[in-house]
Amino acid sequence: MKAFTLQQTGGTEKFQLEEVPVPDIKANEVLIQTKAIGINHIDTFIRKRPELLPVFLHPEPGQDKFISGWDISGVVTATGADVKQFKKGDEVFGLVNFKGQGKTYAEYVAAPADQLAPKPAGTSHEEAAGATLAALTAWQSLVHVAKLKKGEKVLIHAAGGGVGHYAVQIAKALGAYVVANVSTSKIDFVKELGADEVIDHTKEKFEEKLNDADVVLDPIPGDHVLRSMDALKKGGRLVALMSFLNEPAVVEKIKKTGVVALRHDVASNGEDMQQIARLMAEGKLRSHIAARFALADLPQAHQAVEAGHNKGKIVVTI
Repeated sequence: MKAFTLQQTGGTEKFQLEEVPVPDIKANEVLIQTKAIGINHIDTFIRKRPELLPVFLHPEPGQDKFISGWDISGVVTATGADVKQFKKGDEVFGLVNFKGQGKTYAEYVAAPADQLAPKPAGTSHEEAAGATLAALTAWQSLVHVAKLKKGEKVLIHAAGGGVGHYAVQIAKALGAYVVANVSTSKIDFVKELGADEVIDHTKEKFEEKLNDADVVLDPIPGDHVLRSMDALKKGGRLVALMSFLNEPAVVEKIKKTGVVALRHDVASNGEDMQQIARLMAEGKLRSHIAARFALADLPQAHQAVEAGHNKGKIVVTI
């Protein structure tokens, strides 16, 4: 089978399209013929930064070559002895072995069955592949971490991006009042997704427009969370995806504002994938595909993610 391997971190030229063996499956795994792959910002960070390899890929001793990727949608071609919920021919999608080695940049992928969900009828493989890491991040952040309730007000930063455009829809499905913080070009997009209120961050400061949010979802790295705290009511919940909450300035501001600051790292979870599948089947959640690339053009897909300004998700199709 063909797969993209990475032997050295750096630019997209470090990827190599190679012939590698089809993976063997364990008793709890299924073999998936890949139809679509989602590309995420974290994929590009790992490709460029060697210090992230042990954090996210958990290399085996002496391993110096990797097949990257975690997001997949495809067709089951074989099942392990212990797998009962899927059979050959089933269409499935999921986030594979995060954190660890999902190895989804390949024509075939071995995946634990309990990390997958059936692909909803009427949803394309491209749409399903997009709704894995990004959609799970939004679901787990809002449901498990923030415990967002019906009628609460939530501010979602980068609401037109991968995680953000799912978060807007999930928050609406939960019955929340959604404030989307985006650039001018994405205002109409997030309104179509269901945002009740939109802030254009190129023209106004969100913390000057909002100070009574119950929840803020902040995927922006660095000290952006300091500003997010000002948008929360006392006792409100800040969910940070890319910031470290133990920084002295952050700790001090948490004490000053009285907010509850929470950090979330997404994890593979088949039950949560089933909830994503349910929302998609009910028409309450959809993937907006910003661009599609062929497998041979996967390096260009990385470049598109790095360039930013995409509405929704970048996917690779096979």
